[in-house]
Amino acid sequence: MNRVLAHTGAQYPILQAPMGWIARSALASAVSKAGGLGIIETSSGETENCQREIQRMLDSGLPFGVNLPIRFLKDDAMLRYVCESGIRFVTTSAGSPAKFVAPLKAAGIAVYHAVPTLEAALKCAQAGVDGLVVEGSEGGGFKNPEEVSTLVLLQAIREHTDLPLIAAGGIVDGRGMAAAFALGAEAVQMGTRFVACAESPVHAHYKQAIVQAPTTGTYMLNTQSSPCIRALKAPFTKSLHEAGLMGPEAFKGIQDVYFGGDMNAAPALAGQSAGLIHEVKTAREIIEETVAQFHAISARLGQLASTSSFG
Repeated sequence: MNRVLAHTGAQYPILQAPMGWIARSALASAVSKAGGLGIIETSSGETENCQREIQRMLDSGLPFGVNLPIRFLKDDAMLRYVCESGIRFVTTSAGSPAKFVAPLKAAGIAVYHAVPTLEAALKCAQAGVDGLVVEGSEGGGFKNPEEVSTLVLLQAIREHTDLPLIAAGGIVDGRGMAAAFALGAEAVQMGTRFVACAESPVHAHYKQAIVQAPTTGTYMLNTQSSPCIRALKAPFTKSLHEAGLMGPEAFKGIQDVYFGGDMNAAPALAGQSAGLIHEVKTAREIIEETVAQFHAISARLGQLASTSSFG
């Protein structure tokens, strides 16, 4: 059996990324109802609000997961809450999972850590994680300035570990999913694609900016400092790109971007895959079309393999 499905209880190995403020119960439940796995974010730092969102998902009876971004957690309140709530699946990110693995696994939770490099993957494997979210540099949001694409990173990590891998970065449909599975992944995680879905809580301006973006429509910002991020091109992000550095004040207006539609209030996080997204669709449409396209591609490749032919 697919190990990611065994760990998550989802119908399909398609996860929704844990975007701050965005990945809450409205979006996560839509993804999970469609057969994927919704993930609740905690990176916003709004502990009580996030706990309420988690409880809503628990009350729904749907499979879902929670992300714990280690560097951004103020204290151990969220970790304790997750361990005590009956959650089945957690992704960790933004730091070393070493101190989190034992308490989470003791609570019966499968733990996958997000990694941007082979070195990080090997350290996480040694720490005892159950799987890895392999984040290529194509993806949106917080990135490693030493850019390694999903295509390369998946192969490098699969060479060194048999842990189940979830591919993230540059994937919006069944083509990307089939490619990821060919390289050793057992699931995919999509962020930008689900930001621009009907059930996403973000403003229509944000969704349309993603739909209208070309494949060259993002900047990697703050590559010489921290945090390094990938965001949509706009006058605001152009000024940050030209300056070369970005201070924490750049994020003060992030909710004005997300929910007010002001695309120059802060960096509008998105991946290069925005250039592959051409319309806003429902979560169900995204997932069902992805699964159908994945199986069609797999069948065609299977035919080529059975005839030892390139077609």
